[in-house]
Amino acid sequence: MRAALDETARALVADGKGILAADETPRTVTKRLNARGIESTADSRRDYREMFFRTPGVGAYISGVILQDETIRQSTADGLRLVDLLRGQGIIPGIKVDKSTTALAGSPRELVTEGLDGLRERLEEYRELGGRFAKWRAVIFIDEDLPTAMCVQANAQLLARYAALCQEQDLVPIVEPEVMMTGPHTIERCEEVTGRVLHAVFDALFDQNVRLEGMLLKPNMVVAGKSSDRQPSVDEVAVATLRLLRRYVPPAVPGIVFLSGGQESLQATEHLDAINRLPGPKPWKLTFSYGRALQDDAMEAWAGRRENLADAQHAFYTRARCNGAAALGQYAGAMETEETAST
Repeated sequence: MRAALDETARALVADGKGILAADETPRTVTKRLNARGIESTADSRRDYREMFFRTPGVGAYISGVILQDETIRQSTADGLRLVDLLRGQGIIPGIKVDKSTTALAGSPRELVTEGLDGLRERLEEYRELGGRFAKWRAVIFIDEDLPTAMCVQANAQLLARYAALCQEQDLVPIVEPEVMMTGPHTIERCEEVTGRVLHAVFDALFDQNVRLEGMLLKPNMVVAGKSSDRQPSVDEVAVATLRLLRRYVPPAVPGIVFLSGGQESLQATEHLDAINRLPGPKPWKLTFSYGRALQDDAMEAWAGRRENLADAQHAFYTRARCNGAAALGQYAGAMETEETAST
């Protein structure tokens, strides 16, 4: 069991590869489709996902895809299960298992993630459906008096319990404590809060006997709040992020798969590349687990029209390729416009 978990975790952070987060709820996907005049049905949502999953050659840069409950049960129009479509591309299927957030009792301006009830049975079912890893997201806000210690501890404990249950069911847990970009906070404040959160998370993982070699961490990068008066440079973000990780993430963790957290597609790529270019020890693979930062360019090109499918898939392939290069510290701006053959 341990060997299989460790092998899957390492495969998800193979050199030059990262994860597509395609785990938006039907409600979220509906908003995106409706904004482009596309009616949202189970079939149209499946077609949207399938556009990415069928992109020729994308398995060279995408190691895994995080699915949602609806998607892991779906098949293509010609009857092929989506999880088998991914496997055919050499991509590992995963599954989001949390049940979103709710107000934290005693601190209603903060959130806590729900979903532990019945999780063991759901994980067992997802394993049978083809999932090989899972994801659980915690949400932490920064304000003058936030986060509270209660919020940090509650979410850390939930992440750890989820991770222990995943490993019990032979699924690699992706642990995602997201410190949000919203607000006017400085990059220094983000580093301070993110460090406090990671400290609490790894203490809780230790207490729950989670095997670090068989898990992945999905943190935010260290950035300033979106409404901050001073936005740091790409290099400042890279230095602060790597400094934070060296302080708080044990080297036994095989990989760190950054979330984009609302960054624009190009910005998320440049930050990842800059982090990987920095000198000094990096005991973990540093790669991506992006959602909209991988999908938005393709969505714009597609616009729900079949005749745009090839252009949309090319846009997705390009973003995946650029981020794969960034995971190696080999990204160059010229890659954005290079003609590439996806095979």
